[in-house]
Amino acid sequence: MFGEQLLFFEGSEKKAEVLIDNSKLSLLNDISDEFWAQLVNCCNAQILSSIRNDVCKAFLLSESSLFVWDDRFLILTCGETVTVKSVEFFIEQVGMDKIEHVIYQRKNEYFAQAQLSSFGDDIRLLSEHMSGNACRFGELDGHHNYVFCQQNDYKADDNDKTYELLAYQICEQASKKLTSPGLSTLDIRQFLTLQDLLPNFVFDDFVFDPYGYSVNAICGKDYLTIHITPQQGSSYVSFESSINLIVMAPKLLSILKPASFDLLSFNEQNFAELTSEYISAEYVNSAKIKHTLDNGYFVCFANYILPAQQYSKPTLLDISGENNAL
Repeated sequence: MFGEQLLFFEGSEKKAEVLIDNSKLSLLNDISDEFWAQLVNCCNAQILSSIRNDVCKAFLLSESSLFVWDDRFLILTCGETVTVKSVEFFIEQVGMDKIEHVIYQRKNEYFAQAQLSSFGDDIRLLSEHMSGNACRFGELDGHHNYVFCQQNDYKADDNDKTYELLAYQICEQASKKLTSPGLSTLDIRQFLTLQDLLPNFVFDDFVFDPYGYSVNAICGKDYLTIHITPQQGSSYVSFESSINLIVMAPKLLSILKPASFDLLSFNEQNFAELTSEYISAEYVNSAKIKHTLDNGYFVCFANYILPAQQYSKPTLLDISGENNAL
């Protein structure tokens, strides 16, 4: 995930969820782990480890995570991966006749120029296999999230809820802690108070060299995944879960103290009320968007910023050799 030569790493994930016709195929019972390894390799990532229970498999990747349930899989990958290639592999191997619905997301990136594809490239590839619609949540010159969904008769279950909390520029104290030499997975779990927040979950996590952290946690069908790019200048921490991250936000924000963060939810009807209750007034809301997609998902997006209290200094750039920050 992080090579020693890389000062900058793209933590921002691309995300795809593929739902299948469970009467034709069981992803848990009919698909081998070797298949999932091939699928992950297609986007230039590898499986590091896995955990599972009766209803979910969770694979920790060199770049983020893959979750598999009986009727769907969810893949998130960061860095310079091409997540859409994994979706294409699944379509070619399994067939569109077994697929009920495809949703693909991609958010704004720190180093978009270093990516191997753009969102436009990705949906052109998907469009070779299906018709669909795409929209952007947020302004083009600020934090935003692209969502593509297949255009068909599928309608989402109202109880199918997911939450994302995406934190940018974590505070100096948190960055120093998370880039400390010799950190263990237990050290980071304790720093984030994960076992207090998720007492009944099973964890699978990894500390990258020289720094960076990923964790998958599952309990029954519920899941949570966290990916940390901690270095100052391009720090980014992502949380994705089926449990309500808005309720957990006060604790997480008090630890990381990011300069800004995004909240994104699918099918959370009380988004406005929850954010009013749980998001500290010290953060200013700079964007709030809600929209129901053609597939029935009610999507809410909000961006919050912490107003600067003092002027900052310019960032000195290394102009020798390759540097993604230029």
